[in-house]
Amino acid sequence: MKKLFLIIGAPGSGKTTDADLIAKADVNFTHFSTGDLLRAEVASGSELGRLIDGFISKGNLVPLEVVVNTIVSAIKSAKTPNVVIDGYPRSVEQMSELDKVLSAQNEILLKGVIEVAVSEAVARDRVLGRARGADDNNEVFNNRMKVYLEPIEAIRKFYGDKSLLHVINGERTIDEIVTDMKDLITKLL
Repeated sequence: MKKLFLIIGAPGSGKTTDADLIAKADVNFTHFSTGDLLRAEVASGSELGRLIDGFISKGNLVPLEVVVNTIVSAIKSAKTPNVVIDGYPRSVEQMSELDKVLSAQNEILLKGVIEVAVSEAVARDRVLGRARGADDNNEVFNNRMKVYLEPIEAIRKFYGDKSLLHVINGERTIDEIVTDMKDLITKLL
């Protein structure tokens, strides 16, 4: 059975970097970034990739079925017993669909949801400071932040009620954040 950890946080919270460092430091972990999984499909040039790109380039959410199928397939095919996914869920619908899919099978067990908490000001400074691509501008950041903030209280409540939600202060050094995250994951395993 695969043990799954979800890392959530605002754009620029560092969730992808944190999850990547966790997986690189431990051979028993595979890291998938929801964004990377979707961007890989876009890069493939497939029809599905072009569809996904139409959503991502505007900072909007990719349709639910596409995301859930991509994620579940990636988890099941992971070569390690533990999987860390960042950037998911980003909506109540994504959360509900993943919960439904996980409840209907016995190959994947959700062990924890870790929120990397940062203020909007820190998130904005990080995203606009990194300027990786065309989607790292103020207008797209504002939309991405709005998309993140709208469902976050419901997501926190849902996973909190299941005793799965854990919050880590993301406004510290990467080393401090990753150490706390590793310690937490070790306890949850």
